[in-house]
Amino acid sequence: MIEFERTKELAKKNKLTLLEVNDKAGLGKRTIYNWKDRKPGSLALSAVAKVLHTSTDYLSGRTDDPNPHQKETVSLDHEVPYSYHGYHVPEEYLNMVRELMEKDIRERRARKNDRGQQ
Repeated sequence: MIEFERTKELAKKNKLTLLEVNDKAGLGKRTIYNWKDRKPGSLALSAVAKVLHTSTDYLSGRTDDPNPHQKETVSLDHEVPYSYHGYHVPEEYLNMVRELMEKDIRERRARKNDRGQQ
């Protein structure tokens, strides 16, 4: 089945064995190996996708993009005038947006570090 093949391919790219992916995803023994013959459940597939930093759509063959999280980004640091619904966005608004994003990033990193230390 395609889920098994794509999981195997991404595990190799991430220098992980299928058993390691299986364990990191919190699945029962040899669950991923069962995907050779059976369709995986959505929860198991989602857990594996998270471990491999991909989407369930990629593992299921609904897309050929293994990196769905890599989206085009726009920098707020360059000198381009911004508008919203046709109105100019003042610099002080952009500064507020930057501050909110920085705060959010700091909080996310702190939560991630807290989980990693437990």
